Amino acid sequence: MTDSLSDAKALDTKQTMAALGVLFASVCFGIVPYFSRNLTDQGLAAHSVAFYRYVITAVILLPAFLSQLKAWRELVWGLCAGAGMGLGWIGYVRAVETIPASTVGVLYMTYPVFTVVIAWAIFGDPPSRRALLASGLIFLAAVIAGNPAAVPSQDLPTLILSLAAPLGFGFGICVLVHRLSRIPPLARIASVSLGSVLALSPLVATSTAAEILPTDANTWIMILGIAVVSALVPQLIYTVSSPIIGASRTAVIGSVELPTMFLVGMFAFGETLTIAQLSACALVITAIVLTRSRATRNVTTNIARNP
Repeated sequence: MTDSLSDAKALDTKQTMAALGVLFASVCFGIVPYFSRNLTDQGLAAHSVAFYRYVITAVILLPAFLSQLKAWRELVWGLCAGAGMGLGWIGYVRAVETIPASTVGVLYMTYPVFTVVIAWAIFGDPPSRRALLASGLIFLAAVIAGNPAAVPSQDLPTLILSLAAPLGFGFGICVLVHRLSRIPPLARIASVSLGSVLALSPLVATSTAAEILPTDANTWIMILGIAVVSALVPQLIYTVSSPIIGASRTAVIGSVELPTMFLVGMFAFGETLTIAQLSACALVITAIVLTRSRATRNVTTNIARNP
């Protein structure tokens, strides 16, 4: 009896720590707009910001990638997914430069819709009714947050371009779920990060020095922040913690990412939240809570979030 109570207590403690880990990681993902806007304000190009976010993770986890070279087909899929995510993230960074972080955040959270469509169209994985319902709510949230009354007409092209980020992330999720199950989680993260770096390298190589090189110590600190605080560390914590608490709790706790973006917009950039943005946020969180499928569990286990 004592051993059973001790085991139950240890399990509860483990699950509590894992839940806190997912909470911490999701908050870290949510503060990405703070680093990205500050870096572009310092003159760095959007593709340089994206490159810096992925390159440290790619370098540190390179041994995990090299250890799986026999599974070269899976690694190629991972590289392709990373390339799509890295290039798509350029649109996100550019949008955050001029559009409220809360609005861009809602648009980024449309990635489940892209995931459902891509999984169905490319990988033959039909969506469940719950996934379709959640996708509908997220689509409605995107329409509310990005409607012409809420976003100036001159910013609409940039806002539309920002959809490349959730499109790339949705493709990445599908690849991770349907093609990378044979390789360990760290190798999956490594292949995706390396793919992003390789895709962004030509843009970085053809940029001017002012677009890619930090000019002061503060900019270097911001680069370390976006690469370590909002990428490497939370990725690892999220990857370890999410399987322990399961898909349902991970989805619910992870939804704190969007309110975090809203708070960053309010306190870091002086943005005022509108009724439309708050309504969109509520719809997105409702959709996330509804999504508790097996595919969601695989995603939260296999990929650390990369806005």
